[in-house]
Amino acid sequence: MSRKGKIGVAALVLLTVAVGCAERFAPRGFALTAFGDLMALALLAVASVAFCRNAFLQVRARVFWLLMAFGSALWTINTALWTYYEVVLRQELPEPCIGDVILFIHVVPFMAAVALRPHRPQEDRKAVLDAINFLMLLIWWVFLYAFVVFPDQYVSLNVLVYSRNYDLLYLVENLVLVFVLGLAATSAQGGWRKVYWNLFVAAALYTLASEMINAAIARKTYYSGSIYDLLFLISVGWMVWAAFSSRREQLVASPGPEPASRWASVVPRLAMVAILSLPLLGLWTLYANQVAPHLRNFRLLVTLAATLVLGLFVFLKQFLLDQQLISLLDESRHSYENLQRLQSHLVQKEKLASLGQLVAGAAHEINNPLAAILGYSDMLASQEAMKGEQAAMAQKIGQQARRTRDLVADLLSFSQQNPSEKALIDLGALIQRAIQMHDVQIRGKNIRVEAVLEPGLPRIWGNSNQLLQTFLHLVENAIDALNEVGGGALLVTAQYESPDIVMQFSDSGPGMVDPQRVFDPFYTTKPVGKGTGLGLSATYGVVQDHHGHISCRNKAEGGAVFTLRFPAATQAAAAVEAGSS
Repeated sequence: MSRKGKIGVAALVLLTVAVGCAERFAPRGFALTAFGDLMALALLAVASVAFCRNAFLQVRARVFWLLMAFGSALWTINTALWTYYEVVLRQELPEPCIGDVILFIHVVPFMAAVALRPHRPQEDRKAVLDAINFLMLLIWWVFLYAFVVFPDQYVSLNVLVYSRNYDLLYLVENLVLVFVLGLAATSAQGGWRKVYWNLFVAAALYTLASEMINAAIARKTYYSGSIYDLLFLISVGWMVWAAFSSRREQLVASPGPEPASRWASVVPRLAMVAILSLPLLGLWTLYANQVAPHLRNFRLLVTLAATLVLGLFVFLKQFLLDQQLISLLDESRHSYENLQRLQSHLVQKEKLASLGQLVAGAAHEINNPLAAILGYSDMLASQEAMKGEQAAMAQKIGQQARRTRDLVADLLSFSQQNPSEKALIDLGALIQRAIQMHDVQIRGKNIRVEAVLEPGLPRIWGNSNQLLQTFLHLVENAIDALNEVGGGALLVTAQYESPDIVMQFSDSGPGMVDPQRVFDPFYTTKPVGKGTGLGLSATYGVVQDHHGHISCRNKAEGGAVFTLRFPAATQAAAAVEAGSS
């Protein structure tokens, strides 16, 4: 224990000894009454200030300390009323007294403070739902007071019944507080465990002191400043010690899991018990409680009012829970869609990577004999002894070899073994060019191709030849699909949706058999000899090489839609790309 801690314990012991000696040996009278009342008032005021100061020093647990300060302040107000009557007015406290209501209510903020579980991580708690549960419990305890105590206190005064009911209900309330503090102390760790245990001891001592004072009042042997106040003052002093000693502790959230069976649902379950108790108490009042009609009517009226108020809170709580559930479902759906998209991208990239390795190996193997064929054909064509027809054949062999070499170069570019040169290009111009190149193919057929391009589209950083081949292939696929159904329309749109340029190739054909597989290598639905299934795979690879995204889906009204997204080139990005190239 630190030096300040030892001083605090010593001060508490000395105070206890001094108060005990004063209350044991001082004669009964005004001085002893004033000493007892003022000592209790001073300790409670110090506790309220200490809790309030902790709220500003320990920001992470501010609500906890504010609730503790609020409960202590209510307790101080009740003690101030008691002191006012006995010290200032020099008369006994009237019975009933409004201070009894305040004394009963002051325990509720203490229970609510512990129910907030400040020892748990911040994301572990829902502040709004905790606040609603706190208000429901507060209203429920007020209802219990109005139902059990208030009728015999103000509706039809019956001091004997009122005192008995008040003492019993107040005892139950304090025992609930002790129980909640015990649960918190056993589930917390580190500094919070010490705080909870100190508050637990203070609450337990106060509960015992309250019962001893009530028993002395019943025997008519109690007076302010008597020996019965000693345990009460010790409990308040222990609460003051709990407030001051907590400043030396590291009050951090517990990282470990919390035992669900002991704590996780205490507050919601208490709120549920509060709701379910209302109709039961109403039925008991209506059929089993043999009291005067005006008392029965008052209790029924209080029950209906509490049912209405708590019902509104239940509706509000359910509404907030529904909103949270909808939000969680939306987040889950988006996460699931993103996961599916990521998985499809990973699978597609793995397929393209395998295909690229195969193509790269084959291309390198083909390049060697092609170089020999091209060299020998050029050598034959340059020999003077070659006749005209033989020289022409050698030149044709060289042309075909060069064509094959260009095809191999394209395959190597597709497999990303050879980097493609990129520049700032205008997608709108490429789309118009791709459509114009198919004018002859659709002439005389019932096929309409239309382009709707947003004016002033930003440029992108890419390879114009690769992208043109991509657009040509998408337009050709759409025209083939429209030919199958005897005609239709192809709509090509392009618009800027920051930070991307979004393009769509939408046709009114029969749609895709399996839109999820159209980008798989060698997947095709065309007859044998009409397609290899590499066109859309190559398109996918080109789009990925341009840091874009391509997807396919079928429309509900019929037809397929290919959606392409390319990041628009900014000046900074263009400068980086230009430097890297």
